[in-house]
Amino acid sequence: MTANEALERLLPSYYRYYDVIREDVEPPFAAEAHFHSHGEQYVLVKSARVSEADSHEYVYFAVEQQVDAARLDMLEQTAWQRGISYVKPHNSHRNSDVTLIVLADHIDPDALASVKKRKHYQSYRFSLQGWSNFRLIALETSTGTLACNRQGQNLKKLFRNITNQR
Repeated sequence: MTANEALERLLPSYYRYYDVIREDVEPPFAAEAHFHSHGEQYVLVKSARVSEADSHEYVYFAVEQQVDAARLDMLEQTAWQRGISYVKPHNSHRNSDVTLIVLADHIDPDALASVKKRKHYQSYRFSLQGWSNFRLIALETSTGTLACNRQGQNLKKLFRNITNQR
């Protein structure tokens, strides 16, 4: 499976709940997906609102032939900066997470090993107005090797099911 084929298998799983953007995506990404959720709790009538929470996720898909540590750094920083630029903290803001999915035919072993150590976190007003986490998952399509950071662990099983990797 090539990196482009992996992208074509992954994207349909995002269409149901995410707003997927394929055209007009600024390089270096092949696609973006945005998720927005608003939840409320109220007593008897909606005007007696107890609480509300907004959650957001911004997913960036990078399709590459070869990825080394410098390219991975650039993809990571670009995804984080673009995702954080969408965040508008307010009292009902819970979280805005940024996810980077790297699909590459070949990934340098040093870059693949560094995936586990990559992290970003930002809180807004001491977490009173929410926070942002960074998830990273990388797939080397030629060997089927999958690596992710700590925040990306919850995507690992789903990602393997979608791409039929072990």
